[in-house]
Amino acid sequence: MSLTEARFHDLVDTVQQAVEDIFDDSDLDLDLENSAGVLTVRFENGTQLIFSRQEPIRQLWLAARSGGFHFDYDDASERWICDSSDELLGEMLVRITLEQSGVSLEFEEL
Repeated sequence: MSLTEARFHDLVDTVQQAVEDIFDDSDLDLDLENSAGVLTVRFENGTQLIFSRQEPIRQLWLAARSGGFHFDYDDASERWICDSSDELLGEMLVRITLEQSGVSLEFEEL
């Protein structure tokens, strides 16, 4: 089933808020900016994570030092899944955050 525009925006808003909350609750020295639907996480070492919504194709995109990743929402599992690797967003964020900040955070709920 295709996501409606409203449901897509609700899902992206929810996941971006969850990501913000996890980073806010961490001890990492970072800056968070959420503007016009784009969430940017800037780590102390200058690296970034950028989450953006791609409304026409109903995808959540993640830009990281290791590359760009595109996620589709899976209704059955209620999770965002990478379209090229089938990796869950939460699993990828654990790996990428460790790579970019040296700190392991839990993103299991994503």
